[in-house]
Amino acid sequence: MAGRSMRALVATGDADLVGFAHVPMPTAGQDEVLVDVRAVSVNRGELHRILGAVPGWRPGWDFAGVIGEEAAPGSGPRAGTRVFGIAHGQSWAEHLAVPVRQLAVIPNGVSWEQAAALPTAALTALRMLRLAGDLYGRTVLVTGAAGGVGRFAVQLARAAGAKVTGIVGRPDRAYGLDALGADDVYVGMSGVTPGFDLILESAGGDSLAQAFTLVAPGGMIVSFGNSARATTRFSVSDFYPKQAILRGYFVLDDLAEDPPSDDLSDLVARYALGTLRAGIATVVDWREAETALRDLCARRLPGKTVLRVSA
Repeated sequence: MAGRSMRALVATGDADLVGFAHVPMPTAGQDEVLVDVRAVSVNRGELHRILGAVPGWRPGWDFAGVIGEEAAPGSGPRAGTRVFGIAHGQSWAEHLAVPVRQLAVIPNGVSWEQAAALPTAALTALRMLRLAGDLYGRTVLVTGAAGGVGRFAVQLARAAGAKVTGIVGRPDRAYGLDALGADDVYVGMSGVTPGFDLILESAGGDSLAQAFTLVAPGGMIVSFGNSARATTRFSVSDFYPKQAILRGYFVLDDLAEDPPSDDLSDLVARYALGTLRAGIATVVDWREAETALRDLCARRLPGKTVLRVSA
């Protein structure tokens, strides 16, 4: 494949956010496969990086596509197999080389777009909930509940037997969360009664500070984002007497030590059965990526944004 190129979306470093560039065609190494990408999804973490990226930086974690004819030697799905998964970057492209252990087969009845919406957000939700152990009969608070991770967390926590409370930033973003399994939904944290066994916190700033007052004795706060882009200031007296745990989580740091293939297979099987919803807010051609990213910046899209990779 020497000398061959492909199209990819790259950061422009200006008001356009992203644009197309011709980049070298990837080659699959040992224990990797080459995927012809059909759809990708956008995560807020990628958006933050795009806003501050140098020109030419290549975003992209989630993808769905088909194993190419020029597959790498060794074990793994055969050419023509529909797969989806999570990469360490650069998935917003026509082709992607990715480790076999970071993808799973897409079952019949699940589209490229649906599969692409799952990996980063659903894996993050699943693995954060797992940190707290058995959730049956326990209380879980999810901030940013209308977002990609939040909607998966609400569903998965409810499926595990927890009582779930969701926090949203505006009344319109609460729509549909009760159907996903939220017992209570609040706009902001005012009026929320303390005592949560697990808090999944993505806003940072004042929201994280308030989480210290809401966590139960012996409970856990998992911080996985800072969408407010703000410093958190809190009184340690609100926290340490509870002997609670503050834990950070970033799913990409998990991939080498705990490959996600089995979890991805579990998540897409739940989706195929109808027990997990992807919460897709919009699907657009990747040529419309700039508009979609701006809508995401303005929080006009509750749920996942998916880009369809076209020729």
